Amino acid sequence: MVLKRKAYDKLLAWKNECNGSRAILVEGARRIGKSTIVEEFAKNEYKSYILIDFAKVSDTVINAFSKHKNNFDELFMILSLEYGTKLFKRESAIIFDEVQLYPQARQLIKYLVADGRYDYIETGSLISIKENVQNILIPSEERKLKMYPLDFEEFCWCFGEEILIDYIKKCFEAKKPLEDGLHDKAMLLFKQYILVGGMPKSIIAFLEGARDFDSADREKRDILDLYRDDILKINTRYRSKVLSVFDQIPGFLSKHEKRVILGKIAQGSTIDQYTDTFFWLGNSMICNECFLTRDPNIGLALNEDRSYIKCYMGDTGLLVSHSFDEKALADSELYRQIINDNLSVNEGMLFENAIAQCLVANGYPLFFYTHYNEDKHRNDIEIDFIISNGSKTKPRIYPIEVKSGKRYTVKSMERFMDKFGARIGNGYVIHTKNLSIKDNIIYIPSYMTFCL
Repeated sequence: MVLKRKAYDKLLAWKNECNGSRAILVEGARRIGKSTIVEEFAKNEYKSYILIDFAKVSDTVINAFSKHKNNFDELFMILSLEYGTKLFKRESAIIFDEVQLYPQARQLIKYLVADGRYDYIETGSLISIKENVQNILIPSEERKLKMYPLDFEEFCWCFGEEILIDYIKKCFEAKKPLEDGLHDKAMLLFKQYILVGGMPKSIIAFLEGARDFDSADREKRDILDLYRDDILKINTRYRSKVLSVFDQIPGFLSKHEKRVILGKIAQGSTIDQYTDTFFWLGNSMICNECFLTRDPNIGLALNEDRSYIKCYMGDTGLLVSHSFDEKALADSELYRQIINDNLSVNEGMLFENAIAQCLVANGYPLFFYTHYNEDKHRNDIEIDFIISNGSKTKPRIYPIEVKSGKRYTVKSMERFMDKFGARIGNGYVIHTKNLSIKDNIIYIPSYMTFCL
């Protein structure tokens, strides 16, 4: 089963715009569907294609890249014979799958593009990790496309809910609530999205199993095992730190502030000792990093403080399986709690992680804000996320608070808007209720986050 993905249209735009002048590199975490969508694209949009999977490539192909890097006539002849595929000038594509496993092929892209015969699509994970770029020249003829697990809109497409998605978009644009029955339907879909996540194999297992959460969970646990294996293959001294942070992500997110406390990993730890650790987790796209911004303004990254970090899982479905053992999920208590809106504090982290996932899929880097009140000896402002419109003429920031419970206050949002009012477009509260507007704060249901 091939799932409909937004990346397909982005690949099509690249093909039409670049017309052979640039290769494209599709990067993302393992098992998010990069290879599947790229091969589907090549199958539909070219007269022929060759997929070279460097995870299981033959010695003949590796030797061809090594021996004939200066003689493309010979190289293409060997590839055509090895894969039994005829190549057509300007009508064929060559896919370098898992290119991080053979960086020399990536370096060759510069010259292959200049040769001009075919289009080149690369896929990879851990693309910028030091050991994967050591001693190679990164080609400037490479356009990058970041790909993520399925977002909520793509998830709904899997269930044939295109009409509902269009209705949600129209209601968001008009700032009107959905009809009650459709709001309930959309919320039920979003809860399923939290539990199943956006990993293609998990979704397919859920669909083919007549919406069986246990089938989806088994696929997710296989992916988590794969991620742990990747971490254990790190051949530098920060491997144990990466594993420690990865294992403790559910613990950090279950706390009120959700911030990584290094002292919980090893007493006396400092952020400088974990720079490579968070770089690996962020670059692998297993995790979505969220940094503190000291002075929230249009240039959020200019005022970021990387010593304060939240580490969300790149996929909320994986976080569910990472946080709860198989017996707890098999008993279906968690499933019932989420479907019936009976979230405990620990399960509330899943809701916030899903919102982070939606924002990242929309291209937003993640930032949060806190203000410590010296008189009260506690934080009196806590804003979960801040996004900006990126405008040079009318720059605005948009604070976001995530509320998973039915009862809550918005005092932090009100204080933040009083403090930084001139910079703010609107405040958003993302909750489980329908859309409403009050005092320049727009309250949107969680399923509308993809519209931001």
